[in-house]
Amino acid sequence: MEVAKLLAFLALFALCLHFITKILKLRNHTNLHHLPPGTSGWPIVGETFEFLRKSLEGSPSRFIKERMDKHDSRVFKTSMLGEHIAVFCGPAGHKFLFSNENKNVQVWWPSSVKKLLRQSLVNKVGDEAKMTRKLLLSFLNAETLRNFLPKMDSIAQQHIKTHWEGKVEVLVYPIIQLYAFELACCLFLSTEDSSQVSNLSSLFDEFLKGIIGFSINLPGTRFHRAMKAAGAITKEIKMMVKNRRVDLEEKKVSPTQDLLSHLLVTSKTNGRFLSEMEIIDNILLLLFAGHDTSRSVLSSVMKYLGQLPEVYEHVLKEQLEISQGKEEGELLQWEDVQKMKYTWNVVSEVMRLSPPVSGAYREALKDFTYADYDIPKGWKLHWSTGSSHKDPTLFSNPETFDPSRFEGEGPTPYSYVPFGGGPRMCLGQEFARLEILVFMHNIVKRFKWDLVFPNEKFKYDPMLEPEKGLPIKLKPSHF
Repeated sequence: MEVAKLLAFLALFALCLHFITKILKLRNHTNLHHLPPGTSGWPIVGETFEFLRKSLEGSPSRFIKERMDKHDSRVFKTSMLGEHIAVFCGPAGHKFLFSNENKNVQVWWPSSVKKLLRQSLVNKVGDEAKMTRKLLLSFLNAETLRNFLPKMDSIAQQHIKTHWEGKVEVLVYPIIQLYAFELACCLFLSTEDSSQVSNLSSLFDEFLKGIIGFSINLPGTRFHRAMKAAGAITKEIKMMVKNRRVDLEEKKVSPTQDLLSHLLVTSKTNGRFLSEMEIIDNILLLLFAGHDTSRSVLSSVMKYLGQLPEVYEHVLKEQLEISQGKEEGELLQWEDVQKMKYTWNVVSEVMRLSPPVSGAYREALKDFTYADYDIPKGWKLHWSTGSSHKDPTLFSNPETFDPSRFEGEGPTPYSYVPFGGGPRMCLGQEFARLEILVFMHNIVKRFKWDLVFPNEKFKYDPMLEPEKGLPIKLKPSHF
């Protein structure tokens, strides 16, 4: 017991020492640079708790907007998670960060992300990141994914039959998680065992809650639970990798059947294959990213369609027109999804008003100047959807739900960034698009619904989620 207390004290002491070093560096920078305006908040913790409070209220964009108004609408400084951060705002800020990858900036994440996602793409930089991304995209591109579309449709239909049909009331958020995770497990690992999928899904819930925050690995903390979950997930995936190697050698499975086979048989552009741990960590990353953001988006879509019956009717009309051109029992094909233009505009407007992720981070590779301010080497940089998605100069009547904003050429470049941009744009964008549209096609044809809590609040923890799970009352669609 005394040893445990000593270790806990040493861990906290090391953390405080780390933060004090950061503060001293900030003072040195203040003497040497014309820094962006802003405040560093409280000693050690900075403005972390204020940002988290706004996130749990569902409005991290307010944190950004208040400081844009108070300091500078182009860029301001703050301190969070023990780091000094320059927040780049609006389309100009987004463009600068997205277009300066590996020049002035590179990807950065808090230490919690680095420790949980280890050797995955999210922690790669430079040429190594480019090659790994290219390898993953060779599976996640539209040309490859179109071959899986009928399977995705079949999974969606079975999911709705099992978890929705015959129900009077459902809790949307956890049920949609099952759909999104079933789909990710099937396409990435060919795993369809319901008990295994359910177990992995529960582990990912623990994993997600600790991914953004202080990386204090002490019993009882979110990060400690996330590390335990990551260990259990890694063990499961490692066994799958071992079995798949044997099956591939014995030609029992196809090398193109899923992402796991693809990563085992395909080398990067330099001819090197991913190591076993790189494969495991990248699959862990994609299982996490491939279902959590989609779960958030689909929950928000269900909320808005429940609130806006005229939008629901328009979506239903488009989906029925697609179904009427198909034979009984015929599954969705690529050309069907390309006809879902209004439905995707609705999803895009949902992501403008309620982006599943509030932003991401970079790190300054060298001293540079932006908007007449000096940004020191080593500073952390943040871009936020909240600095542009509801800007009335970019989106007229920004609080109004209007899918027509995405017709024609759509919004001003770099003003709409739910998937990020540049070389680091979300590589699962096409997978998410298909996953969301396939579900919407099937759900609106079968049901209409009423929200049990019409004004239910959504919060970021760290992904966008409904506070009460979004319960809805189902009724059959009239078609």
